[in-house]
Amino acid sequence: MSSKPVIVICGTTGVGKSKLSIELALALARGSGGHPYRGARIINADSMQVYVGMDVITNKVPVEERYGVDHLLMDYKKPGEQLTGPEWIKDAIQAIDETHERGQVPIVVGGTSYWIQHLIFPERMASLDKPDTDSTGTSVSPVSSDNFTNALAALPPELLDLFIDLPKQAPAADDDPTAAHKLHDLLMALDPFVAKRWHWRDTRKVLTNLRIIEENRRLASEVIKEQSQSNPLPRYRTLLLWLYAKPEILKPRLDERVDQMIQQGLLNEIRTLRAIASQGRQGNAQALSPELASTSSRPRMDYTLGIYQAIGYKEFYEYLSSPEPSEASFRVAVEQMKMGTRRYAKRQVAWIRNKLLPVVDAANAVSLAETGAPSVPAYLLDATELGDAWKTNVHDVAERITHDFLENRPLPDPRTLSATASEMLTSTFIAL
Repeated sequence: MSSKPVIVICGTTGVGKSKLSIELALALARGSGGHPYRGARIINADSMQVYVGMDVITNKVPVEERYGVDHLLMDYKKPGEQLTGPEWIKDAIQAIDETHERGQVPIVVGGTSYWIQHLIFPERMASLDKPDTDSTGTSVSPVSSDNFTNALAALPPELLDLFIDLPKQAPAADDDPTAAHKLHDLLMALDPFVAKRWHWRDTRKVLTNLRIIEENRRLASEVIKEQSQSNPLPRYRTLLLWLYAKPEILKPRLDERVDQMIQQGLLNEIRTLRAIASQGRQGNAQALSPELASTSSRPRMDYTLGIYQAIGYKEFYEYLSSPEPSEASFRVAVEQMKMGTRRYAKRQVAWIRNKLLPVVDAANAVSLAETGAPSVPAYLLDATELGDAWKTNVHDVAERITHDFLENRPLPDPRTLSATASEMLTSTFIAL
């Protein structure tokens, strides 16, 4: 574990993560405190904000409200490009290293907790680009498991040929459903436990699991089981700040934000995305069949790819596709977007509580036993109320804990910060 610090801010959409990250960066830039760091840079961990433009649908903080704080890994991919978790992690590590070299603190902030978790805990994601090596640095093949060997031997010839020559890119389910089905059939034949977790249309996840099997010479389910039983070791000395608002208060706040996004030009951005998607698909169709390109006036959409996963794009697609859109269909689309946003926020909380925090707890249990201190101190900050309450419950607490963390001073018990923290942080290992 690197002794250099990283601050992580996670939480649901619309809870104020970006606001807090900028406030902390400005506080660190003022130079108060007995630590050597002066200033901070923000590293984006939102899978939608990596794309250039589309500021409304991805809820980016306007440039003028960033107050000169550097924002990295934002606006660096073109709409239509794909960015995988391992690719983002590689970019994030480079950004963190560069920030440390500048004598500044990296603040990783975003709602894609899956990325954040695997950035903090590197051994929790199977590597696809780093083969094992022996003591001389020579690449060696991993030892095949019996389950893998038996499953491979049972493959019919056409699936075996596919496994030997996996595609470099996942096929789009709409453009090539036959190839998508074959990939899923292959995963089902090799590892039905994992295959049942993914729909055949989710070709990226299916192909990723097949590559994990290929690289490790073990079933993906075996790799997952081994990782779940291993003691997690964080990559950095990390302070985790979980920004949380009670659902009954957050819900109307999210609804209001959708209304604001529409006023700020959401529909124009969706139209732009539709044009980009149409151009890309027409190009693919032309390459496959000129006849298909000429007859396809309304391209089929894959909402599992890149920025097209952004909430709002799918919900308004039918409304914007209608030759005579009605006020009623507009209201339906708005309500669908609000419902989708609320469901997403609920899933984000579930991931943090059920996936991220248990790994944090396990890491802290080990470090507490070995050193008497947590390796990833984790705090819930109650952002239910805004206004003056934000400064008291979020800003001031976060700034104080951040300085204590950077100066290696004793940290408070996370469950003492608020009644909400006491209620939500139930693990015995969270207490410091």
